[in-house]
Amino acid sequence: MQILRHLPARGAVPTALTVGNFDGVHRGHRAMLERLASAAHERNLASCLMTFEPHPREFFAPDRAPARLTSLREKLELLAGMDVGRVHVQRFDYDFAQMSAEDFIGSVLVEGLQARWILVGDDFRFGARRQGDIELLRQTGMRLGFEVVQMDSVLVDGVRVSSTVVRELLAAGKLDDAAHLLGRPYSVSGRVVRGQRLGSRLGFPTANLQLKHNRPALLGIFVVEVTGLSAQPLPGVASLGVRPTVVEAGLPLLEVHLLDFARDIYGEHLQVRFLSKLRDEEKYNDIETLRRQIARDVEAARAFFAARGRSAH
Repeated sequence: MQILRHLPARGAVPTALTVGNFDGVHRGHRAMLERLASAAHERNLASCLMTFEPHPREFFAPDRAPARLTSLREKLELLAGMDVGRVHVQRFDYDFAQMSAEDFIGSVLVEGLQARWILVGDDFRFGARRQGDIELLRQTGMRLGFEVVQMDSVLVDGVRVSSTVVRELLAAGKLDDAAHLLGRPYSVSGRVVRGQRLGSRLGFPTANLQLKHNRPALLGIFVVEVTGLSAQPLPGVASLGVRPTVVEAGLPLLEVHLLDFARDIYGEHLQVRFLSKLRDEEKYNDIETLRRQIARDVEAARAFFAARGRSAH
């Protein structure tokens, strides 16, 4: 998969194109990409996806923007597993936000990306103040020579798959339901950074992962598995929150205690998959009370993996 971060004045090859944020790369997105790949193959076109960084809502209203399901790196890693030839990452800045709908079609879609077949969702809007819609895109396509196809909403067990619904499920701790719509367990990736080593002093050393955004999609204490350190996922228990017992007004931090694991992993890049929520984050009166609760969380995680192992056999 080729990743492009600058829009050429004129694209090199004609493309089958889809445009969107693709936050989470859920089953609805995957259905779109499968249709895109099929159309590209049938028409002998290069398959291309255009996405935005930052998310437009983060640009216009950062305080009210929804929680990110995936960082840009995570999104690109997920897209790499799909049949997409190239991904164009468009920087969403003031100049791009001011572009008219007509200029977006002519300069970006037709000239820059050489789009000949365009697939969009049923709620697709574009251009300054979201003035462009599917009808404008279709009318312009008939004049300039590209085809526009609208993708209807994807339903899973009667539920419309969307990033918004996935966020709501994660915030409510319904990890199995979220995983069903995503097509995989929800995960967060990051590099292990040095912390205050409080976990080690309490007897439960943790890997602290650097988060890309300060508004995670879920908060609490979780049973997790971690990839990136061995051939098989490693079991663990994780805290994702602001650590109210030890920090006043702290930023969110992901701390992972790996079960029966002892190795220096600073600097490693890990993926943490969230399997089950144990509880919400709490503030305790003292560190010893916190230590006892962590011990209970670890035992609950062990019980979870033991039960899963028995069911597997």
